[in-house]
Amino acid sequence: MKLLILFTVIPLLGAFLTALSGSLLKKHINLIANCSTVFLFAVSLKAAQLVSAHKVIVYKMSGWSFPLGILLVADGFSVFLLVIVNLICFLISIYSISFMHNYTGKWKFYSLFMLMLAGLNGVILSGDLFNLYVFLEIASICAYTLVAFGIEAEQLEASFKYAIMGALASILILLGIGLLYSYTSTLNMADMALVLSGKPQGYLIGFVSVLFLAGFGLKAALVPFHAWLPDAYSAAPTPVSAVFSGVFVKTLGIYALSRIFFNIIGISDKLLQIFVALGIISMVVGAVLALSQSNIKRMLAYSSISQVGYIVFALGIGTPLALLGAIFHVFNHATAKSLLFFNAGSIEHAVGTNDLDKLGGLNSKLPLTSGSTLIGAMSISGIPPFAGFWSKLIIIIAAVQAGYIGLSAVAVLVSIVTLIYYLKLLNNSFFGKPKEYPAAIKEPPLTMKFSMIVLAAVCLFAGLLLLSPARNFLTQAVDVLSSGIKYKDILFGALK
Repeated sequence: MKLLILFTVIPLLGAFLTALSGSLLKKHINLIANCSTVFLFAVSLKAAQLVSAHKVIVYKMSGWSFPLGILLVADGFSVFLLVIVNLICFLISIYSISFMHNYTGKWKFYSLFMLMLAGLNGVILSGDLFNLYVFLEIASICAYTLVAFGIEAEQLEASFKYAIMGALASILILLGIGLLYSYTSTLNMADMALVLSGKPQGYLIGFVSVLFLAGFGLKAALVPFHAWLPDAYSAAPTPVSAVFSGVFVKTLGIYALSRIFFNIIGISDKLLQIFVALGIISMVVGAVLALSQSNIKRMLAYSSISQVGYIVFALGIGTPLALLGAIFHVFNHATAKSLLFFNAGSIEHAVGTNDLDKLGGLNSKLPLTSGSTLIGAMSISGIPPFAGFWSKLIIIIAAVQAGYIGLSAVAVLVSIVTLIYYLKLLNNSFFGKPKEYPAAIKEPPLTMKFSMIVLAAVCLFAGLLLLSPARNFLTQAVDVLSSGIKYKDILFGALK
C-alpha cells in the first residue's frame, strides 16, 4: 500500500522543485504545482476505490513493527477528507495561476502552498498522535506565512494574531498528547484506544479532553475560539482564504477532533452535549456577526464559523443520521465556500475591492461570477435543490429525531439569517445601483473561470451523492465514526 506515501512525498517534492526552479524557470512554476495537485487528486480517488474494497489500507514506514513504527492509515473517513482536500487544492492551484500573477515571488506562494498540502494530507493519514501533531505544525506554519504573503500592514497584523493563537492551540494539543502518552505508554492511535478501553477514564482523561477541545477548537475556529479567523480570512490572498475555509479548518479542526474523540478516547454523553452547545453557539454567533459585515471576505469568514457550527452540532447529536449530515455538510461547505471565495477574488480582480458599499450593478458585467455566486450562496443557505439543502435537512431531521426540537428550530432560523446576508451580498454586488468604476470591467481569466465553473457544478449536483452507489463515499466515513473505539479492532484486523 505504498500509494499512501505519495500524499506527502509528492507535495513535498513539488515544494522543493518549485523553490529550486523559482528564480530560474519561472514559466514552469505553474506546471509543477498543477501537475502535483492533479496527480494527488487522481491518487485520492484511487485510494477511495481501494478503501471501498478493503475497508482499511495501511502503510508501515521503515519496516518497524506495530505499534512502534509510523503508520499511514486510510479508512472511509480518511479518504473522504483526502478527496475533498486534494480536489479543492487542485482547483486553488489552477485559480492561482492568474490571480497570483500580480504578487511578487509567485514561486514562494506555490512552494508554501505545496508544503501546507503535505501537512494537511499527513494529518489525515497519520496513524499516531505525534506525527499528526508534526504534520499539523507544518500546515500551520505555512498558513501563518501565507496570510502575510502580501506584506501589507493589515496582513502582517492578521498573521501575527493567527500565529499567536495558533501557537497557543499547538501547546494545548502537544500537552494533551504528552499526558496521553504518559498514561498509555503509546502514541499509536489504535494501540492507545486499546489501552484506554482497559483503563478507568478518570480526571486525567477529562483534563486531556479539555485540552483537545480548546486546542482543536481553536484550529476549527469554534466560538469562543474564533477571534483569529475573520482577520486571517479577510487579509489573506483569495486562494489562501479559499483553502482555509474549504479544507484547513475541516482537517486541522473538525477531522482531528472527531478522530480523537470518536475513535481513540471514546465519545461520552457529556462530550456530545459539549459538542451540541459549541455547535449551536458558533452557528448563531457566526450568522449574527456576518449580517453586519460590509466586506465580502469578512462576511464569508463569519459565515464559515456559522457553518462549522452546523457540523459540530450534528457531531454532538451523534446518531448515524446526524453523522451523515455532518459528513455531507463538510463536503458541501468546502465546495460552496471555496466557490464563494473564488467569486470574491473575481470581483476583486475586476474592480479592485471587496467592499459592498463600493459595489453595485456587476450582474451584466460579470455574468459568470454573478451566476456562480448565486449558486454558492443558495447552496450554503440551504435552498433546494442545491447540495447544501440536503445536508442541512438531514441535520435538522436528525436533531428532531434525537429530541432536540428547539435546537432544530434554531438551526432553521440560522439558515434563514444566512440567506438574508447572502441576499445582501448579491443585491449590493450584482443587482444594486450601478457604480462608476475606474476601468473597464471584464470576467476573470480562463484559469479562474475553470475553478469557479467546476465548483458551481459540484454545488448543483452534489446532492446525487445521497443516491446509491455514490452514497458509499459518505457512508464509509459515517461508519468509521459510528464504530467508535471499535475502530481499533478494524485496524488490528487490517494489520494481520
